[in-house]
Amino acid sequence: MTVRTRIAPSPTGDPHVGTAYVALFNLCFARQHGGQFILRIEDTDQARSTAESEQDILSALRWLGLNWDEGPDVGGPHGPYRQSERKHSYAQYAEDLVTAGHAFYCFRTPEELDTIREERKAQGLNPGIKGNLEISQEEVKRRLDAGESYVIRMKVPDEAPAK
Repeated sequence: MTVRTRIAPSPTGDPHVGTAYVALFNLCFARQHGGQFILRIEDTDQARSTAESEQDILSALRWLGLNWDEGPDVGGPHGPYRQSERKHSYAQYAEDLVTAGHAFYCFRTPEELDTIREERKAQGLNPGIKGNLEISQEEVKRRLDAGESYVIRMKVPDEAPAK
């Protein structure tokens, strides 16, 4: 078995010391065990991810002397190395979660979600979105058939399950 570690920075801003720390730790662990160190860019926040930020991450890690065995700039046998380029391979898993009742289709707009977050903060709650975002299966079908935009959200209980 080969040890494979990775770093998955998000190109939504300037590189930071936390990314460098985790990258260095993972690189050292992989090398100590004769393994491989992988760089995969976590660019699923398409509204904020930029090519410039991605390049800044690559440059900063190289400046630190870190070299990866696989990544978006060097390739490798397990690509692609940008999460956005792997969406197709995750689609069925997301659908399986919906079918199993662990996730649901959410058609809320960013503005509606911002309003919910603000309401939760005003109530002294964590702004994480929980609660009644689900709609009936008939409404889901109608909206899917109409081609409306959606995301698939995990169902997260408000309370931890009893042990």
